[in-house]
Amino acid sequence: MIDPQKDVQHKWHEDVVAIITGTTMVALGVTMYKHTMLGTGGINGLALLLDYVTPLGFGLLFFVLNLPFYWLAWKRLGASYTIKTFAAIALVSVLAQLTPNWVNFEQLNPYFATVAGGMIIGTGLLILFRHQSGLGGVNILAVYLQDTYGIRAGYFQMGVDMAILICAFFVLPVDKVILSIGGAAILNMVIAMNYRPGRYVGFSGAFLAEKQTKEK
Repeated sequence: MIDPQKDVQHKWHEDVVAIITGTTMVALGVTMYKHTMLGTGGINGLALLLDYVTPLGFGLLFFVLNLPFYWLAWKRLGASYTIKTFAAIALVSVLAQLTPNWVNFEQLNPYFATVAGGMIIGTGLLILFRHQSGLGGVNILAVYLQDTYGIRAGYFQMGVDMAILICAFFVLPVDKVILSIGGAAILNMVIAMNYRPGRYVGFSGAFLAEKQTKEK
């Protein structure tokens, strides 16, 4: 018999490593998308579109657009989730600005960027989800709806992403929007196929304690 409090809860240092790993992967995927002028869904997709049409950088836009969602995270998902999500968002905001200075793509095929970028961002989000964290916005709603009502996080996010990508037709060429839709589908399939209740059991200590307190 597995004791979740003893055997499968994440240690604090595991959460730290996971958040750094997940946000680094997301920042790399975003850098690939920016280099090839692609879009994606969620708040990061909205931030990308605004980055293309305003002088504001992706990092600042991503951080500011997520501010309204912290209240929902705090009220519905607890302090531990909110704090880790805030840290993840802050890291992506910084890393997305710095990564282009560290990685130089002399040649990056848009089709490859679509597939690889979607996989990289999706895997980064999956790591964050599994450590009771996320990147705010749609991710907060997706995790909350799955945990509360059993609505699959990946499929819910896919629907919202499609709505955001429709807006991309007003910003990007049609061929880039089509590629962006494909990338968003790949991203969300990574999450939908791998983030399911019961498939992966792992809890952060603080999150588990908060959940047990609420259940009482």
